[in-house]
Amino acid sequence: MTTRLHMALAAALILGTAGAAAAADKPTDPQIAHIAYTAGALDVDMAKLAISKSKNKDVVDFANGMVRDHEAVNVQALDLVKKLKVTPEDNATSKALSEASAAEKAKLEKLDGAAFDKAYVANEVAYHKQVNGALETVLIPSAKNAELKSLLETGLKLFQGHEQHAEMVAAGLK
Repeated sequence: MTTRLHMALAAALILGTAGAAAAADKPTDPQIAHIAYTAGALDVDMAKLAISKSKNKDVVDFANGMVRDHEAVNVQALDLVKKLKVTPEDNATSKALSEASAAEKAKLEKLDGAAFDKAYVANEVAYHKQVNGALETVLIPSAKNAELKSLLETGLKLFQGHEQHAEMVAAGLK
């Protein structure tokens, strides 16, 4: 159930970005910056929930890594937009991500123990898989600014590692 909801969240990212692409050929750099920042901030929020609820060391360690890494990338993103004097632009994709994440978080908040751990980690696997796909196929190819593109490419490598780590944690929870 949770994995399906997170896949819907990621589909909103991909479809929302594709909708923006249809309207203006490709999402703009300010839109891309907002989408990427929002996706990272939402994952930090979910990780903080896991840290507060889980008693499983592997899950808590994974969640702490998500907070550390996503916050670091988001700081780099904010520094870059300030340097470039670009204002991230809210858009339908960012809004859809936020709405889907709020719904998912509400479901996770109702779970405890092993049920929470499994649902959270399954969510993380699906989320990273879908966001990584969106980075590869939409966001990176659409970025015009070389520094933004480079930051997204660096983020993709890091987030591919997150996906693999989440899969290992999930396998340990079975």
